[in-house]
Amino acid sequence: MPNVVKTIRNFNASRDPERLAMKYTNLRSSPFVFLRGTCHLFYDRLPSGSLFTKAPAAWLCGDAHLENFGSYKGDNRLVYFDLNDFDESALAPVTWELVRFLTSILVAGDGLCKTTDDADALCKVFLDSYAGALSLGKARWVERDTAGGLVKELLDTLKERTRPVFLDRRSERKGRKRLIRCDGKHALEVTDAQRKRVTKLVDGFAASQANPDFFRVLDVARRIAGTGSLGVDRYIILVEGKGSPDGNFLLDLKQALPSSLAPHLKTKQPAWPSEAHRVVGLQRRMQAVSMAFLHPIVGPKASYVLRGLQPSEDRVMLDVHRTRLGDISGVIAEMGQLMAWAQLRSSGRQGSAIADALIDFGTSPKPWRRDLLDAAHQCAAQVVKDWDVYSEAYDAGVFKSTA
Repeated sequence: MPNVVKTIRNFNASRDPERLAMKYTNLRSSPFVFLRGTCHLFYDRLPSGSLFTKAPAAWLCGDAHLENFGSYKGDNRLVYFDLNDFDESALAPVTWELVRFLTSILVAGDGLCKTTDDADALCKVFLDSYAGALSLGKARWVERDTAGGLVKELLDTLKERTRPVFLDRRSERKGRKRLIRCDGKHALEVTDAQRKRVTKLVDGFAASQANPDFFRVLDVARRIAGTGSLGVDRYIILVEGKGSPDGNFLLDLKQALPSSLAPHLKTKQPAWPSEAHRVVGLQRRMQAVSMAFLHPIVGPKASYVLRGLQPSEDRVMLDVHRTRLGDISGVIAEMGQLMAWAQLRSSGRQGSAIADALIDFGTSPKPWRRDLLDAAHQCAAQVVKDWDVYSEAYDAGVFKSTA
């Protein structure tokens, strides 16, 4: 059995079989989805050399790609566009984050742009925007009043979405009560044991809050979202909020696992109380404004990240068949700035490079941008090769037996 197949099977061995089967099916669909769902494999394959050892160390989200930027509601109730997935977050050379994002552009294929020259041009836009933001040395943010182009269109749309409308999409009304809609697309039913365990976790958290009744659990379902995390212990939770039926809130509770970067890190990492504390701590540090309800919860056997439910579809659609390449380029440029701002915002913390070192990197005359693009092409070729191996194994039924 090829090594890539063994690696993927071993990595996912303990996951929920029903959602794991969905993940394996998704991975078969394209090299881009495969990249998203195999972060651990990407870092196993990271090229060697000074480009990935000598760059300044910064706090990274760890899984930078086109679909890990999106909108979310902050704890101040305003909507922002930013990096929004920190499961793999760690302290590592900035080039690790950059090459993964560039690779995502290159393997996105004609769903993103029409030619390889266009893909290279988008990579250069991203790198120039990232370096430019670093060189200025000031962390900013993107919200509705400061956004432009496709990002502004997304945030304007979300401004019009009311809580009752969102609740109606994800739940069913039973008189003055609601139940989560288990439609097989966003949610699946839970067992009685799972419901009891999740309710106990949330009740324990609620007891430490100023208004415990806000977090009174009304219903629980297994959440279907993402690609890499499919099959991880993850739930949608309907809580009382400000009152039933239209004042209820939907929360996301997700098990935190060790970062996929961990086996390869040379930089000393902090001693976090739990994996959830790492994810939440770095998300709070790197985002300009934290997500609503963002908290770590530690259970008897695992730790979890609690946050407001953020729909997977609240992202910018980057498809050259639906919009102009210039508009896509504008979003890519904003993503480059956001990555730089997150690193500047968290600079000088627990071993990360100070802002001056990041500024020097951004303004360096050394050809690191060209070298990174060359490395990204190498990584993209490896992703496609690994996807071909995976696809052959999947089509032969190797992954069906494990799920």
